Amino acid sequence: MSDPRPTPPTLPAGSGKNPKRDPWNLLYAAMMVVVVAYLATQMGGSEHAETVSYTRLEQVLASGNVDHVVVSDQQILAYLKTPETTGTRVFAANRIEPDLAERLARFKVPIGREFGNTWLPQLLGWLLPGLMLFGLWYLMMGRGGGGKTGTGLLSIGRSHAKVMLEKSTGVTFADVAGVDEAKEELQEVVDFLKDPGRYGRLGARIPKGVLLVGPPGTGKTLLARALAGEAGVTFLSTNGAEFVEMFVGVGAARVRDLFEHARESAPAIIFIDELDALGRARGAYGPGGGHDEKEQTLNQLLAEMDGFDPSVGVIILAATNRPEILDPALLRAGRFDRQVLVDRPDLKGRLEVLNVHVRKVKLASDVDLRKVAAMTPGFAGADLANLINEAALLATRRGGEAVSFADLSAAMERIIAGLEKRSRVLNARERQTVAYHEMGHALVAMALPGTDPVQKVSIIPRGISALGYTIQRPIEDRFLLGRDEMESRLAALLGGRAAELLIFGIPSTGAADDLLKATAIARALVTQYGMDEKLGLVAYEAPRHEFLPGVPESGGERGYSEETAREIDCAVRNLVQTAFETATQILTRGRSVLDRGARALLDAETLGEGELARLALELAAVPAVIKPPGDPARMRA
Repeated sequence: MSDPRPTPPTLPAGSGKNPKRDPWNLLYAAMMVVVVAYLATQMGGSEHAETVSYTRLEQVLASGNVDHVVVSDQQILAYLKTPETTGTRVFAANRIEPDLAERLARFKVPIGREFGNTWLPQLLGWLLPGLMLFGLWYLMMGRGGGGKTGTGLLSIGRSHAKVMLEKSTGVTFADVAGVDEAKEELQEVVDFLKDPGRYGRLGARIPKGVLLVGPPGTGKTLLARALAGEAGVTFLSTNGAEFVEMFVGVGAARVRDLFEHARESAPAIIFIDELDALGRARGAYGPGGGHDEKEQTLNQLLAEMDGFDPSVGVIILAATNRPEILDPALLRAGRFDRQVLVDRPDLKGRLEVLNVHVRKVKLASDVDLRKVAAMTPGFAGADLANLINEAALLATRRGGEAVSFADLSAAMERIIAGLEKRSRVLNARERQTVAYHEMGHALVAMALPGTDPVQKVSIIPRGISALGYTIQRPIEDRFLLGRDEMESRLAALLGGRAAELLIFGIPSTGAADDLLKATAIARALVTQYGMDEKLGLVAYEAPRHEFLPGVPESGGERGYSEETAREIDCAVRNLVQTAFETATQILTRGRSVLDRGARALLDAETLGEGELARLALELAAVPAVIKPPGDPARMRA
């Protein structure tokens, strides 16, 4: 059967218009003629000569200051040895007497002969400058460059969108995993474009815009490419930064050109990646100006989206990982009607993503992808793709026949903790301190409920500053945490510092990152979640942005007094101190286990799940094990 879908055009954006005469072409042509004439005059001319009478020329010859004479069919040129006070160095007489040779002979100066100019030097004097200027104009206008169009000076206002056809993307919805809800939303857009009558029979209209929102690396651009492969219509792909230029009005012109071509190619889909580069809220740059071009471009985009005719069949698709900075006018109904969240995949989604990326990778029989998916909570699709690629590289480097589970574990450690730095040699005291520090983390985490199981402990330096690391593997995806679980995590973070003080009596700088994380957790517990009894059920700070960790929703002034700020600081300090005391009590009761674990770590440098499980059993057998933080009875008899 023949495909009923319309055949998309194959012309690039901006090339389907009738050629129009541009007045700038005439201006450039006139300028070129003037410059060619000037250059020809300069190139064709000789050194400036002062034309004098023949009598005056004889006087000059008689002065003895003539270096040589050149005789041509039209004139006589006398070149002086020393220029005159007026600067003249060459005298020319236009009249030649018949007895010229006899009259010149008595002056005893060299006499040369020059025949008249041929047509070739004169032709080259005019032709070469013209060719040079035409070549320069040809390059500036973008007519050269290997047949590429739309790259010259006159095309600066044209859209640089790429046309992606059904077979050119190489990606379909079958290649996208872990974002089933987003795929369903976009599949409906595809169905509407293919069969608008089915949706229009009840009065429904096609959405004007779909905004893909989510953290970096979750597959927003991949979804757009898959949509291009599924839709079977013209797909114009561009980036928000391509509309931003230093010339005022260029961005708006490119927006107009993009939408004009989309209407001519309808049904079509326009995809703008990194919309935040184009659609940042107007006025966000503050007073002082200098950003009128960006605002004009955004205004043109808003106007074009308002001018959409739903019956034309043009949909605009955009992606961003910073929705909080977009202009509210972009997000209202009638422009981006749908906002589709493309979030990090859950356990099931990660397993699907891994299955997609291992299609071209040879796996060993011991690889359980479900276990790998459980080890990678918080990984986005791009992170999982990188994990598979790093594991394949490690397997190739060691000369393996297939990618093993050990390769995947090593690749995950490399992504999380950084590259191993075995060349970074620690002295004996530093190695001992790092061993007790990391074992302190591990034992406290294994002793308290609500913490993730400890998978591996190592004292091999990694990355820029990590001298050792403790990896905890979540057994499930968690979306809510209780106060007891947050306090347990606080104690696990402070286990390293507690071990240092317990064994050596003095702290080290190795706990700097632990203290930062512990302080952040304690402060969020007090200021965002209302879990402090004295401060009450009040949110004193806005939660951190979901897509950009570490970036607040807004940077406004704090909404509480200095007295409240002091109480917040005291509450945070008390939480951290209590967690530190809990970690110290656990390690004090399990001192013997701590010593055995540190010695084993110094000998082997890395302890896996088997060795850690034995240490956990020994710690559980120690009497008076600490109750979890928040429990009314801290000690068990």
